[in-house]
Amino acid sequence: MSIELFQKMAQSIIDGDSDLAVELAKQAIAAGIDPLEAINQGFVVGVNAVGEAFSRGDAFLPELVMAGEAMKAAVAALEPEMKRRGTERQILGKVVLATVQGDIHEIGKTLVGTMLSAAGFEVYDLGVDVPAERIIAKAKEVDADIVGLSALLTTTMVRQREVIEAMDKEGLRRKIKVMVGGAPVTRDWVQRIEADGYSEDAIGAVAVAKQLVGAA
Repeated sequence: MSIELFQKMAQSIIDGDSDLAVELAKQAIAAGIDPLEAINQGFVVGVNAVGEAFSRGDAFLPELVMAGEAMKAAVAALEPEMKRRGTERQILGKVVLATVQGDIHEIGKTLVGTMLSAAGFEVYDLGVDVPAERIIAKAKEVDADIVGLSALLTTTMVRQREVIEAMDKEGLRRKIKVMVGGAPVTRDWVQRIEADGYSEDAIGAVAVAKQLVGAA
């Protein structure tokens, strides 16, 4: 029964069906299945399948968004049972995400946050138009492993460099890695500002984040 249930869980993520994912999570709890097992052998399998399909060009942004939301819903439904059992999902690392000051584009950054959460990262999304000092303060507060900076305007890309320079001044780069992204961001820019990682899309961002924390 467990194998069949795990397959249904994976398919609910592939289909982006949040309601079904929650219902299957509840069925797993009722059946006495370990919530971590349900996540790792069921729902994560679906997330990985959608990610691979997206990388091949066989799935598109809407499917990615829906899969991420379904995964979040499933994990949220399982969390009370995890707490009751005294078990927790392994956290791969803590990530502070923000769209830099002067930029109000949110969709790409939010999707990256969703996919990082689905992959097992603890994500603190500060939203858009966030000044460097607030990003750095949050990173220190939560003891972040990674800071992710999004910019979709060429005029705001320089803010990514400003955050990195401010982190350098405070000696934070020894511990905290910096990922950058956004439509105008190039590998040349990443090298110029000495960021630690870069990706063109949310699935790639998860792979980069895993590499940065040694979980790849």
